[in-house]
Amino acid sequence: MLLALALAGCATSPKPIGLASVVQAVGDLPSPTSADYTRPTRDFYLGPGDKVAIDVFGVPELQRTAQVDGSGRLSFPLIGQVDVAGRTPAEVSATIAERLRGEYVKNPQVTLNLEESLNQTITVDGQVVKPGMYPVSGTMTLQRAVAVAGGPSELAKLDDVLIRRQVGDQTYIGIYNLRAIRRGNYADPEIYPSDVIMVGDSEQRRLFRDLLQVAPLLTTPIILLLQNNN
Repeated sequence: MLLALALAGCATSPKPIGLASVVQAVGDLPSPTSADYTRPTRDFYLGPGDKVAIDVFGVPELQRTAQVDGSGRLSFPLIGQVDVAGRTPAEVSATIAERLRGEYVKNPQVTLNLEESLNQTITVDGQVVKPGMYPVSGTMTLQRAVAVAGGPSELAKLDDVLIRRQVGDQTYIGIYNLRAIRRGNYADPEIYPSDVIMVGDSEQRRLFRDLLQVAPLLTTPIILLLQNNN
């Protein structure tokens, strides 16, 4: 497996926060406004194993909980199988409503809510208090993901936090300094479903030892592209 440096300090990497970005150097932090609590969250996409609650307004007979099967479909009364994998709940709700409309329900209003997901999860491993798989709902960042796993353990190396991500047929590794993020040296990166986070993992540290010695990650993370020899 060859390591190729794909991005390092480029426009797509989080930028350092300079003095020009500081609006108020002293005093209390400003209070959030109502807009800060109504920002749009990231859509999530249904996948095999997800459990959803479906409700057709005014038709209690059609209210039920269903699970997406291994082929990415779920069964619903009157209309049979519905393809849902890779689609948002809003898209699936619209499909169910369209197939019910007219013949079965005059003007169906369908809502679909995710109750349990095996698809929208991340893995947090290494030197954290509670390693494991955790659900992702809305927007999550690296700091929040580590906190969900109980926070770093006493032996954690905060300058050695890896995010492994699969994009298409490519595997990327992001190397971050959590201490620098906490200090505001650069932005807290967003975490996506299926990401694997490793905190202070000694095996991974040996793998990237030379690179970590050259770049201390104080002002920007390093993004690596992992390639397989064919």
